[in-house]
Amino acid sequence: MKRATPAALAIVLMVTGISAASAASTTGQAALALAAVVAEASHLLTSAEAKAVAGYSDIPYKKKITVTADKIVCRTGNVDITARSCELTFGKTVKTINGRAANELFATEAMAGVAPDNAAGSIFESLSKLKCTIDPLIIKDKGGGGAECSWEAAK
Repeated sequence: MKRATPAALAIVLMVTGISAASAASTTGQAALALAAVVAEASHLLTSAEAKAVAGYSDIPYKKKITVTADKIVCRTGNVDITARSCELTFGKTVKTINGRAANELFATEAMAGVAPDNAAGSIFESLSKLKCTIDPLIIKDKGGGGAECSWEAAK
């Protein structure tokens, strides 16, 4: 039986650690909030699904709802403190939001655990392959479950 060399083992651990660090997830209230602010900008949901996700407390919808975005990039200024914008990509469609709506998405991403990245005069939060699953029947039980989101670090 051959044994792995320490260098080979170190490389495997390093590569595995990098891929694990690039994926993230959240559940509960942070996931529901993230799904709701993204759903508001998405054209991929029916109006009933979007209203159900945005309804938070009493969701009349019975089926599971999936909220997805291919990429989200939010930017806020730390020099020009009035600068706030987010670009949400849904397939070939890119939706830009500004001002209060962008601030809400930026803050919600931070609450969900999306790591910020600083640049000269700006703070960025970005993610790709967002997938949130909302189960209204579990949320209705008010046990803290029913909302899950996962994403990857934007490339």
